[in-house]
Amino acid sequence: MGFIIGVILVVVILLILASCIRIVPQAQALVVERLGGYQGTWSVGVHFKVPFIDRVAKRVILKEQVVDFDPQPVITKDNVTMRIDTVVFFQITDPKLFAYGVENPIMAIENLTATTLRNIIGELELDQTLTSREIINAKMRTSLDVATDPWGIKVNRVELKNIIPPAAIQDAMEKQMKAERERREAILRAEGEKKSTILVAEGKKASAILDAEAEKEAAILRAEAQKERMIREAEGQAEAILKVQQANADGLRFLKEAAPDQSVLQLKALDAFMKASDGKATKIIIPSEIQGMAGLVTSMAELAKKDQKEEPKA
Repeated sequence: MGFIIGVILVVVILLILASCIRIVPQAQALVVERLGGYQGTWSVGVHFKVPFIDRVAKRVILKEQVVDFDPQPVITKDNVTMRIDTVVFFQITDPKLFAYGVENPIMAIENLTATTLRNIIGELELDQTLTSREIINAKMRTSLDVATDPWGIKVNRVELKNIIPPAAIQDAMEKQMKAERERREAILRAEGEKKSTILVAEGKKASAILDAEAEKEAAILRAEAQKERMIREAEGQAEAILKVQQANADGLRFLKEAAPDQSVLQLKALDAFMKASDGKATKIIIPSEIQGMAGLVTSMAELAKKDQKEEPKA
């Protein structure tokens, strides 16, 4: 009987000792109290608590946590009521302050977020509220971080998840957005027509310039062709004159080589005189040699006519 009691006592002692051994995992901490008072904070590792004296008061998660709060009604500076829901990212930095600083930290953060959001939105008008998310997020993060520091909590980031204005405001905003889109469309259409008109005008201008350049080049080519024709005609006339002069020179040379007598020269002079008399000159000066030659020719012509008249009588 005594042996059984001893075994039971040993087993109980072993169970008590085993229950006093605590292993703290990564990213967690244990707040330990001794006889009802704060004894210490256990971090990662193996720890042993004194039986019946020490107890784990709170297990604290040290990882970053996310809390999504329900939409809160807020009023803007221009008296527009809207609903905004927020998302808070926070991390516990001091397990002791987190355990003893506030009774319900999450509820405290929610209420603090709602009041801070109302204060910030109350200083802004509707349009500013809709377009100043980054400013509101920064102000809320700063305010919440300062307020939660005594609780051992660090607020890393605050985001406005949804901004829900009243239905009438939403309809007005949709109409405004529609009008703005139509205005932009009209502006884009006008700019497109303007660019199209400019391109057409530039095309006509370029076409006119090309036509003028083509006409200019054609006129230049015609002038050059006329110039070339006149040069060719002048060269032809000069060549013809040169050939005539050459022929006259050759004729004179041949006459000189033939050594003609005085009668031949007089006949040549008479021939030249007859050609000159075919012109339009009103006065002709006849040399004496040609006059004598003309009389000789006239006498010979009369003798020839007289012989022709006497032949029928015979």
